[in-house]
Amino acid sequence: MGMYVGLEAEEYDRDFSDRDLLKRIFHYFGPYKRSMLIVILFLTISSLTYSFVPVLVSTAINNLETNRNVVYLIFLLNVILILNLLSWVFNYFTVRYSVQVIGNVVLDLRRDAGQAVLNHDLSFFDRNPIGKIVSRTNTDSRDFGTTVDLTLQLISSLLVIIFLLIIMSFINLTLTLITIITFPFFFVLALSFRKVARSKTLLGQRALASVNAFVKESFSGIQIAKTFRQEEKLYNNFNEVNTTSYNVNLRRAFVLNAIFPSLGVIQGIVLTLLLFYGGSGVLGNNISVGDLSLFIQGLTYLFFPLLTLASFWPTFQTGMAASERIFALIDTLPLVIQKDDIKPTTFNGEIEFKNLSFKYEESKEVFQNFNLKIKSGESVAIVGHTGAGKSSLAKLLARFYEFQEGDILIDGMSIRNYDLMEYRRQIGIIPQSPFLWADTIENNIKYGNRKATRKDVQNALDSTSGADWIKDLSRGLGTKTGERGSLISMGQRQLVVFARVLLENPAILILDEATASVDPFTETRIQDALQKTIEGRTSIIIAHRLWTVRHVNRIIVLDHGKIIEEGNHDELISKGGMYAELYNTYFRHQSLEYIEKMKELV
Repeated sequence: MGMYVGLEAEEYDRDFSDRDLLKRIFHYFGPYKRSMLIVILFLTISSLTYSFVPVLVSTAINNLETNRNVVYLIFLLNVILILNLLSWVFNYFTVRYSVQVIGNVVLDLRRDAGQAVLNHDLSFFDRNPIGKIVSRTNTDSRDFGTTVDLTLQLISSLLVIIFLLIIMSFINLTLTLITIITFPFFFVLALSFRKVARSKTLLGQRALASVNAFVKESFSGIQIAKTFRQEEKLYNNFNEVNTTSYNVNLRRAFVLNAIFPSLGVIQGIVLTLLLFYGGSGVLGNNISVGDLSLFIQGLTYLFFPLLTLASFWPTFQTGMAASERIFALIDTLPLVIQKDDIKPTTFNGEIEFKNLSFKYEESKEVFQNFNLKIKSGESVAIVGHTGAGKSSLAKLLARFYEFQEGDILIDGMSIRNYDLMEYRRQIGIIPQSPFLWADTIENNIKYGNRKATRKDVQNALDSTSGADWIKDLSRGLGTKTGERGSLISMGQRQLVVFARVLLENPAILILDEATASVDPFTETRIQDALQKTIEGRTSIIIAHRLWTVRHVNRIIVLDHGKIIEEGNHDELISKGGMYAELYNTYFRHQSLEYIEKMKELV
């Protein structure tokens, strides 16, 4: 059991019956019926021409054995050549159209999976590693496409078997029966692999997903690993996960490939019977050499289609398992649900948290019957120790998580009644850790408003701290930021994020310790700009800096999800409660008075 640790099903996995899976799969092929009919038509013609080749070869051998008509022999050889060429042409069109259909279906699957993932709230990503989600979207959809291609080969194989058996039964019924009597053994053997193949395939796909998840997480934190000299540990952990995947998939390969030598034994038995009975018939002049040759060739021609047909079920389980994993991802409903789709124009910005209860997990309660009202245009600072619930308020307001009880109202209406996209357009969030796409500075600022002009971008930068720092970059606004903004400084990244949010001109502004990542000089410039920005705009500021708590209309002190104090700076200091304690611990040393006092002591 130790080998399978970490390969358990995800929380959203579910079991589908083969019937349900096939029904869903056929639904995806619905828009491409015409192309599929063309594929089946060319498959039929290609299989027919392929089936006639051994018959003509047999006829040519019989001609050499009896009358040796050279003209007739040349004619037969030309016909065989033409049939082979036609078979190639028909196969070309079959492959061309089938590849197009399969590609379209895989594209549709990935679109639906991608849309389903994007619709999920952040709690989904808290519980499920990104690498495993990526594996389902990419790797499993590829495996599904491979299985569909195998299914088309199966149809072709069935047609070849039917055509050949009809022709062979007219030539010699006894030899045909000897060939047919072994068919059930092929299918019994193949079907016996079905369940074990399905389970091994699921484990194999989970193991590969685990590798993808580990690689993504490890390389995302490569700087931390190098800082603490943990490259060897990281490699050992990767090697362990990779070895597990290797062992699981090796066993899967053993199961899937064990069927081929087993089927080869059955083919050898059939060939022995044909040679024994057919050879006796040739010696007794009851069967011609050409007819015996047809059955021997026919067995070879039949074996590959039979092999495809018999091994179809074990290999088919790869596609079934892949589709099961993709459909489970697509069918998982997001926890954040909007009850209506009212599109707000512009919020006045009045916010009310009404009897709000929220927990990330059953055992991790954050708020219980929480109440808070923020007036339109009011600026509020949220302070408190780590884990007090400061960031959770912002995430709930942004609809990143779903609360369990109570409600959040904006302008007197539940936020569950607004169209989610339009609602979030009115909410501007500036996080503590800035995230930039691997693009230009200009495109990162215009990320939420692609129609914005360069002048709009300049104005947004001026609203933060001025755009003079852009001139120091090699290509100005066209400078590439690198992955996650790695090619520019942390302070510059935060300035870009500020400009990106302000370009949207949101009615409600949320700053989650937004100046924590910038230098004091840049922070001062941002603070001056923000003083103008928050005027007349509802602002919630999660603060660890003195400036923010000194310049807001109201300060809310949280402790374990409860409001224990509220008021302005001077009022709370005079109370001598938790805020005063927080101020003396975190904020006082940032004040000018404290700095001057320290200078005097020195």
